[in-house]
Amino acid sequence: MCSNMATPLLSLLLSGLALFGKPANAAPKHQFQVEPFEINLSDRVPRMLDLIRNTKLPSAELVAAVDSTNQSLSTGIPLQTLKDLQEEWVNGFDWDKEQASINKLNNFIVNIEGIDVHFVHEVSGNSNAIPIILLHGWPGSFLEFTPLIDLLAPKNATAANTTFDVVIPSLPGYGFSSPTPSKDWDAHDTARVFNTLMTQVLGYERYAVHGTDWGSDVGYSMYDQFNTTVRATHLIFLPFGPPTPAEIASRNITLSPGEVVTEKRGVDWETLGNGYFIEQATKPNTIGLSLYDNPVGQLAWIGEKFMGWSDPRQGTGPSILTHNEILLGVSLYYLTESFVSSVYIYNQNPTGFVQTDYSDAKAHNDAPLLFTTFKYNIAFWPKEYVAAVGNLVSYKFRDFGGHFPGLDNPTGLAEDIRDIGKYWVY
Repeated sequence: MCSNMATPLLSLLLSGLALFGKPANAAPKHQFQVEPFEINLSDRVPRMLDLIRNTKLPSAELVAAVDSTNQSLSTGIPLQTLKDLQEEWVNGFDWDKEQASINKLNNFIVNIEGIDVHFVHEVSGNSNAIPIILLHGWPGSFLEFTPLIDLLAPKNATAANTTFDVVIPSLPGYGFSSPTPSKDWDAHDTARVFNTLMTQVLGYERYAVHGTDWGSDVGYSMYDQFNTTVRATHLIFLPFGPPTPAEIASRNITLSPGEVVTEKRGVDWETLGNGYFIEQATKPNTIGLSLYDNPVGQLAWIGEKFMGWSDPRQGTGPSILTHNEILLGVSLYYLTESFVSSVYIYNQNPTGFVQTDYSDAKAHNDAPLLFTTFKYNIAFWPKEYVAAVGNLVSYKFRDFGGHFPGLDNPTGLAEDIRDIGKYWVY
């Protein structure tokens, strides 16, 4: 996996109720050894910075490298943008500062089914808090959701407020979680592991789920498979193929002006933006090994997605998606040596985001499903299609934000997640 410093916690078989903030009746059903986890990757930073500093980029952009009018990164990341990020990484980015901030969170490691699962667990001060697991995708990480912690799990909350006990795991093969144990491992297996984390490790009898990107695939599988424990789900993405504009029009579905933008973004992704998906689904080892020890290469590959898939106003208003956040995310991939294992999720889930027949897609769960469309996301599902896959009780459209709303519009995303409280049965 990666070098780190993890301090064993003796006999954390959960009488450690105070540590996890669980109610007294939330005892785990089996014994798991949960260890507090401290991140310490600083010894890898000097070499990373040397590689960044000594990476030679072209002196001028090719004439053929043009921008489109809609998705400005249609031919890839602009040379000058990459040079600016490279310079900022060397001279303006402070890994030790970011690492210290991450270590202020309650990080843990537990082994489930042979996988070391890293997770953050932050509890609110509210005895009626709703347990929720927040699931990232690629090229995200658990860092996508750290801005939501204070919004969802405030320490000074009153019983009248909807608050949450927040669990943020790293997907297998991402960050500090170890890779999947077999080539046949898919999102349904990860869903099973995360249900074990919530119920048997942390002792929650019922909980809610939020997911985006591959996290929506895992989250929807949890919603579908574990209908007695998953009692509410909020998604911003579906693990189904989005309908085409022609299919939407054939059903006489009227779109708002904002939804038309989102629909066009989805078409752009299908026609101009999915090359990475094909590569990672078919030849993950080739792209993985090519970029494994190439931090600037990873920055180009990943940074393009963070910029191209987000609101054009990123870094302003509610958005905290700045260059620093992009550099932090890429640094995590490089320093944990997890780039190769992260892209295998595409190869191991060949049916992900493929199914387009919604006639028999309903989840085996009557729990409320909530959905938010962020205007600048890269796929679009009208309300009528989301309603076909679950017990849809809330469908919202947000004018600000894109594929990473935990960074691009954390206040809006937190508000929509808090809507779970309107439907939650304690």
